[in-house]
Amino acid sequence: MTMDSHQIPNILAPEDQARLLLRETDGWALSPVLDWMFSSSAKTLDATELLRGLVDELLAVGAPINRIRYSFWTIHPQIAAITFIWTKTDDHIEQVSVPHGIRETGAWIGSPAEKVVNTQQLQRYRMDELDFDKEHPVLRELHVQGVTDYVGIPMRAASGEYHTVFISTDRPVGFCDQDISKFNRMCDFLQPKVEVLAMRSMSVELLNTYVGARTGQRVLRGQIKRGDGELIEAALWFSDLRDFTALTESLPAEELLDVLNTYFEFVFDAVNEFGGEVLRFIGDAMLIVFTAETAGGPKEACRAALKAAERAFLSLASFNEGREKQGKPEIRFGVGLHEGTVIYGNVGAPARLDFTVMGPAVNRTARLEGLTKDVGCPLLMSKDFAAIADVETVSRGIHKMRGVEEPQEVFSLQSCQGI
Repeated sequence: MTMDSHQIPNILAPEDQARLLLRETDGWALSPVLDWMFSSSAKTLDATELLRGLVDELLAVGAPINRIRYSFWTIHPQIAAITFIWTKTDDHIEQVSVPHGIRETGAWIGSPAEKVVNTQQLQRYRMDELDFDKEHPVLRELHVQGVTDYVGIPMRAASGEYHTVFISTDRPVGFCDQDISKFNRMCDFLQPKVEVLAMRSMSVELLNTYVGARTGQRVLRGQIKRGDGELIEAALWFSDLRDFTALTESLPAEELLDVLNTYFEFVFDAVNEFGGEVLRFIGDAMLIVFTAETAGGPKEACRAALKAAERAFLSLASFNEGREKQGKPEIRFGVGLHEGTVIYGNVGAPARLDFTVMGPAVNRTARLEGLTKDVGCPLLMSKDFAAIADVETVSRGIHKMRGVEEPQEVFSLQSCQGI
């Protein structure tokens, strides 16, 4: 195998390529595929739908394909890239999330994808010419699956990164030079569409990560004017980390961040499992909503909040057993639960806005959490919440709340310590 055998052979002059691509008598016709790319059916923000349409068009014109994969880089706290793969054997499109750190792994190093990205050039692999002992394992896997020819094409993004498209065939003779030229030209038209998908994906993930899914969808729908708001009925959750001031004084910064992130992660996972949404992180506190609309009603929202709280307490209790053995302080927190109607709205300065919930119910929820320290129970709920949830509760007395005119009766589950 010659040194340049991975790259497209016999590249034609641009004018010769143009003439070749327009000649529909030479194999399959590219022009219907390009026409489709400018049609209304190709105007989609769904990456799976775009690939499905592209595959259908290529099969309709007789392109010799048995697998297509395209990938684009994204900005996400856990995901580095997203890949979509179609295979002829099951005619199914699979979506794969690629984790951060992939470029330091054997799955990436020496792979066709790495070569396409690093060289920024088309790479071609004819399976009958490869020495699999010297090639990346993915090529052997493709060969076993019946692939005879494999081509990777780079697509430069506005960020300077290179997205990739990989196309293979199981045709015994592999691709001809005309096939490669057509695929290469096709990707010139595919690139802006993949770029839009990548930018959309980044926007969605960033919004979901930093403002939450509910708020993120509002922003994407254009509901971004200051003062926009709506009334929502929800079970409200306010939680606060115990002994945070003491922890800040006693723990190194790195360990303090680790404690905070562990607490946030356990609570988020439990809340997310039962349909709640974290609206805000406020220092070491969390403001969370379980909307009646999402849960299917006020009772369902309240019970979902209770289940999430129980799950979070139990998960942290198990985690704290390990911390105790290591001589580390426990991670403890309190939760206040209330139900009511709040304003979910857009507030702030003209150039710096925030979505949040406002109203007396929010204040009462925060005050309930504050009482957990005085009552000695990590979870307290209001009378309204307890009545709507309709579960077995125990009154923990009537207490004054700052900012609330009348003293309020508060409730807990039957066993505070069992949470």
